[in-house]
Amino acid sequence: MTTVPRRALRAEVWIVLGLSLGQSAVYAVVSLVRKALSDAGIGGSTATLNPTRDTSAWLDLVLNLLSIGFALVPVALALYLLSADRRWDPTLPRLRERLGLTGDRPGLDVAWGAALAALIGIPGLGVYFAGRALGVTAEVVASDLSAHWWTVPVLVLSAVQNAVLEEVVVVGYLFTRLRQLRWGPLAIVVVAALLRGSYHLYQGVGQGLGNVAMGLLLGWFYLRTGRLWPLIVAHTILDVVAFVGYALLADTLGLR
Repeated sequence: MTTVPRRALRAEVWIVLGLSLGQSAVYAVVSLVRKALSDAGIGGSTATLNPTRDTSAWLDLVLNLLSIGFALVPVALALYLLSADRRWDPTLPRLRERLGLTGDRPGLDVAWGAALAALIGIPGLGVYFAGRALGVTAEVVASDLSAHWWTVPVLVLSAVQNAVLEEVVVVGYLFTRLRQLRWGPLAIVVVAALLRGSYHLYQGVGQGLGNVAMGLLLGWFYLRTGRLWPLIVAHTILDVVAFVGYALLADTLGLR
């Protein structure tokens, strides 16, 4: 058995994060500073999660689909790099087994995912409104898409994309690599949670802290179970409810 050189692993981690959520974290910090220095402050600013990309309906659809597709390229890269570990150590389980992405217990994975979504989502609303009241959270516009036949399907795809990208890269990939770099479980969970919080800072300090708490819970769950599917299910449910719910109720509730 041959092990991957630790220096190569460190370089790989920085490259993957630099091409994906690490890059998002840097931009999010700059966005937060920009909001804080503006006349309106953080509380008077907005953060749009699913913006309209063109006034033409069909171009808007195409651009949104392209955005979703290209956002998943770092996932493909991370999975490819992890699967290449078997070249160094043929005794390793297949990648689906290592990450907990096997399809042998879908009912249990969905049930755990729904439970995690409820556990995160209900307190998450409280964190958001508390942050708004304190002026440390921007007004989050979950969808700025106009009403078309494709709006809801695109929002669902966007939710799935967010879930797959974040959970595969921040949990499946990063946890695996940090273990190989001989990090302890607590350090892995904390660092991954801080990363998760950092790339949400464009929404404000409150949302950043809320996502750190979410990361701690999901990281702990993954360490205990070794299953990535429940995390993806939970994240998808949270974002579908937020994105689609906002799109359907925004006009009724006077949110836009």
